[in-house]
Amino acid sequence: MKEPAQLPKKDKDLLQEIFKLLQTHVTANPYGRDGKFAQQIRTLPKGLRAMAATHHLDVSLTLDDIGWHFLNFGEAGHVKETKIGLRELGLCQLEELFSEAHSLVKPLLGHIKTNQDYYGQLKEAGRKKRIDELTDQARRILKRRGIYAFWTKYARLYPEQVFVSKTV
Repeated sequence: MKEPAQLPKKDKDLLQEIFKLLQTHVTANPYGRDGKFAQQIRTLPKGLRAMAATHHLDVSLTLDDIGWHFLNFGEAGHVKETKIGLRELGLCQLEELFSEAHSLVKPLLGHIKTNQDYYGQLKEAGRKKRIDELTDQARRILKRRGIYAFWTKYARLYPEQVFVSKTV
């Protein structure tokens, strides 16, 4: 286990170490609908678990909207782990937005077959405007730094909850 004094001074170097840990300890498919991803990350220390759970949300918010995230990562266990992870990282407001977006998109998932269906279903259900608002609010919370800035802050405060000393 790393002590705070042993952590890289630069956040980008610390992030590289975290990503290496995730690559080593998380081999399940995050896109899978079988629940194995959530099951696997539950074995990690709570900080690393939070990072594994929230990684794909950071990517989704960068590339798409908050609702689109559930097209790729809507498996119930993964969604639950993301909520827990956001709270662990101190992103409680973002967790509230994430939860609301999930409640808006979840009933539509069975009807969405293509990218165009997603936007069409949102519009037809009268939910597109709210998803756009939630996305904008989420991005404002992250202030262009993304979720990864919260990873490095957390890792510096609680290295024992991130860095594992044995293979999980």
